[in-house]
Amino acid sequence: MIAVCLSPLYLLLCAYVFYRLQTWLERCLPWLGRKRVRIPVAVAYAFVAFSILTAFLLEPSPVKRFFKQFSNTWLGLLLYALLVIGMADLLRLALKPLSFRGKKRLFSRGGHMAIGAVCIFCVCGLSIAGIISADYIRVTDYEVHVDKEAPGFQKLKIVLVADLHLGYSIGIRHMEQMVRLINEADADLVVIAGDIFDNEYEALEEPEILAQILGGIQSRYGVYACYGNHDIREKVLAGFTFSSEEEKASDPRMDAFLEDAGIVLLRDEGVLIEDAFYLYGRPDYGRPGRGIRVRRTPEQITAGMDASKPIIVIDHQPRELQELADAGVDMDLCGHTHDGQTFPGNLTARLFWENICGYMQKGEMHNIVTSGVGVFGPDMRLGTKSEICVITVDFR
Repeated sequence: MIAVCLSPLYLLLCAYVFYRLQTWLERCLPWLGRKRVRIPVAVAYAFVAFSILTAFLLEPSPVKRFFKQFSNTWLGLLLYALLVIGMADLLRLALKPLSFRGKKRLFSRGGHMAIGAVCIFCVCGLSIAGIISADYIRVTDYEVHVDKEAPGFQKLKIVLVADLHLGYSIGIRHMEQMVRLINEADADLVVIAGDIFDNEYEALEEPEILAQILGGIQSRYGVYACYGNHDIREKVLAGFTFSSEEEKASDPRMDAFLEDAGIVLLRDEGVLIEDAFYLYGRPDYGRPGRGIRVRRTPEQITAGMDASKPIIVIDHQPRELQELADAGVDMDLCGHTHDGQTFPGNLTARLFWENICGYMQKGEMHNIVTSGVGVFGPDMRLGTKSEICVITVDFR
């Protein structure tokens, strides 16, 4: 289990941040170095560091919700504390052997206090900016041309959303904002490209109210969805899952939730809408779900379709782009990547995806990947945005 194997590294990183924080506090206020003060501070820090494990072990309850939300915020703070403190330490090591004006002041007690204060300011500033950014959903517009006829349609307005991650971090307020933006777009079709849930159905904040909110999405030709890798019942610790003999499948309550919300779930199946264009929903690449061991290939998807009509696919992960294009798919709409969600993930994640976010044309096929509505792990976005995508499709 990756989470267990990485736990010593996590504890080591937490210890590094604590050591630097404690050193700075003792420079500012020497009495904080006394044993009777240092021990309670260490205990409090341990409480924070182990909040991730506490949230994982607790049964669903308001207490678990508190620890889950608290630990998600802590993960973001830890990330930026490591980045900022690490950069400060590297800079200190690089400057120490050099001779320059002001070196004595920089390495003095006062200099140490000032640098520590700057580091704390940067960590808090980055974290607050990330929390605010994650809470605000933007609208991204795209216009594409499909060189096929769709009888009765000159244009089609599609709203693409993905990665809602309904659970401890994303709830009623966020969904109300999303639905309002979708309805303002006056969509012909709304598609949800996976990760509607965050693994635990019990994590939903008032499921009946959430279903009612999502049921308020206005769309002329319906709301369709496919499942993603988190739309299954599975234990997750700090982003890592645990292997088990059980089938990786959605909680039946998740399926019922979508039905109550008026969302049509496509499980490796397609529909012909208004006898004008096809919409096909693929199961997730890594966790196809109940009853599906191996998902259909792109060639199998389009084999029984009238190739003269537009073919639109929703697939959680942006994979097999060339294969889909070769099979005659006209549009492939995806999510999953979160665009890296938060710096520096928005830079490193680009190494692993052909199209991490935005628009790409593959042959005659248009691929659009949304950065998603919600968050996974840290309740923060920095260098990325929460979004819905409004896609205007112009037919021949």
